Amino acid sequence: MLATRALTKRFGPHIAISNLHLSVARGSCLAIFGPNGAGKTTLLKLLAFLVKPTSGEILFGGERGEAWDLRQRIGFLSHQPLLYKHLTAYENLKFYARLYGLTSTRKRAREVLAAVGLGDRTDEPVQRFSHGMLQRAAVARALLHEPELLLLDEPFSGLDSQGARDLMAILEGLRDGARTLILTTHDIHRGLALCDEAGILIRGRLAYRASRAELGSEENFVSLYETHSERA
Repeated sequence: MLATRALTKRFGPHIAISNLHLSVARGSCLAIFGPNGAGKTTLLKLLAFLVKPTSGEILFGGERGEAWDLRQRIGFLSHQPLLYKHLTAYENLKFYARLYGLTSTRKRAREVLAAVGLGDRTDEPVQRFSHGMLQRAAVARALLHEPELLLLDEPFSGLDSQGARDLMAILEGLRDGARTLILTTHDIHRGLALCDEAGILIRGRLAYRASRAELGSEENFVSLYETHSERA
């Protein structure tokens, strides 16, 4: 589904991503863990074709292509919900639907809002939403154009326990074998529960990667994570 070859991103003298080789199978979920400053957000922005690499390449479905064409096949959930707070949930999705050139806007927008548990709040300004509701609306935005690849940057950040449980249920529902997910998170428990594979990013390098089955217990992974973080 997705592969990188010697992917590198520099910001002046700072190397955010260094010579990264990564492949992700279609329909799988990869969770990437790492301390603050490891390069997790930069990596997802590169994979979403929102920033250009300094060197290296990204292949999507085995193809190179124009960034705009490839972005049409990707959903991206960032730290910010990227919603206009004075607009209703439906109006926000209608705006993004136009950007993606979607038809049947009303039907699709209401479908995804219902899917994330906001079917009864479609006509309410999002400025009235709680943080958890904003996150759910942002997931609806990211799913609107039915992307093949969904990128999630710290999706559980700032959520209370109920909001995190609600979002976890939504993400588990997306594990349908057709859509590919890559998420970065500090939440080891939820990240491991979702993923088929887990990786540890340290200073822009993938220091460790294994299948969920190979990782063993959550406690074992926590120990691995702490060991790699201490070496950084």
